[in-house]
Amino acid sequence: MSASETFQSIPIVDVTKLRTGTLDEQKAVAEELGKAARDVGFVYITGGGIDESLFEGVLDATKRFFALPHEEKMKVYIGNSRCHRGYVPEGEEVFASGSKDKKEAYDLSMDLPADDPDYVAGNPLLGPNQWPDLPGFAQAVDDYYRAVFGLGRVLLRGFSLALGEEPTFFDKYVTKPPSQLRLIHYPFDASAEDRPGIGAHTDYECFTLLRSTAAGLEVLNGAGEWIDAPPIPGAYVVNIGDMMEVWTNGTFVATSHRVRKVSEERYSFPLFFAADYDTVVAPLPRFAEEGKALRSPLKAGEHLFAQTAQSFTYLKERVARGELALPQDAAPLSSFGQEARLKY
Repeated sequence: MSASETFQSIPIVDVTKLRTGTLDEQKAVAEELGKAARDVGFVYITGGGIDESLFEGVLDATKRFFALPHEEKMKVYIGNSRCHRGYVPEGEEVFASGSKDKKEAYDLSMDLPADDPDYVAGNPLLGPNQWPDLPGFAQAVDDYYRAVFGLGRVLLRGFSLALGEEPTFFDKYVTKPPSQLRLIHYPFDASAEDRPGIGAHTDYECFTLLRSTAAGLEVLNGAGEWIDAPPIPGAYVVNIGDMMEVWTNGTFVATSHRVRKVSEERYSFPLFFAADYDTVVAPLPRFAEEGKALRSPLKAGEHLFAQTAQSFTYLKERVARGELALPQDAAPLSSFGQEARLKY
């Protein structure tokens, strides 16, 4: 059995030297990241250099937002946005299993001006955020977004080195990406049983950086076993997404994961690090030349939008009314990662 089939825990990698070290020291960290990406698809990272006060600030802002009355939160309902930004009420999002999750969220991304040419042209994922009328919220959330996105750029260079490329190899694909930050609230539920909450899925982008306040995250290994990935103080959970799986032709694994139902109140903050909307993601030559074609090329933004449009109720309704159309050859949900491999 391979390591991806038998892993029982998530490795921990200190990325301090990836940020501050010599090239040889960066390569040593990158080697650890690459091994985790190949064998598990998940890794805890420490030494990211993000001031803990930024996380405390976004956590406070998030708690204040979700404590607002429902009608106040609905003033920034995601369905009001033309670029998928805003409040996501409970039941709005449905994964491939068809079950509705007991959670609420607030989604945002790089805050672009209303005259941004991509937004004006109708890009479904690029544009301005919807901000609630809540003192200090936008500043705290945007500050956190910028810090974690910056750490994502550091990790991107680490993955470049892990693949034998120059550290700046992927930078040209990340100039104005629709990298989304989600503020997620799982309310206290005294009747919750230890069962799936968010349905099993892979993340659609390059990789994800996650902080959360309580246990619940589970990761699927190649043997079909669910492995706990509880939060470690100060650490970020990083997992490989669909785009990196395509670039490496399956060498890096977009590991399926889910959130089981827990009774305690839980807040979760995933930042989905994406490539630019028009980036064509295809297996890199060194992987394609191995003669295995596990993954077909895809356009990054179209894949992200297609997966999003298949899981959000308001977008599915727009598609049904003919107001939106899924990109041609859009992959169905759960087409990547260990779950897909076990299924097919």
